[in-house]
Amino acid sequence: MAKKVVATLKTGSGKSFTKCIKMVKSKKTGAYSYREEMVHNDHIKDYFDRK
Repeated sequence: MAKKVVATLKTGSGKSFTKCIKMVKSKKTGAYSYREEMVHNDHIKDYFDRK
């Protein structure tokens, strides 16, 4: 299954996306967790600026 996903991302349209990992602090417990998301290259700065 993973090979199929990797092969799809290497095509022309898949190269315009980046996997972003962001640390997010929980309001309830104060602990940090990580949020992973596939973001278009044009919107990476917006992804990290928003809360």
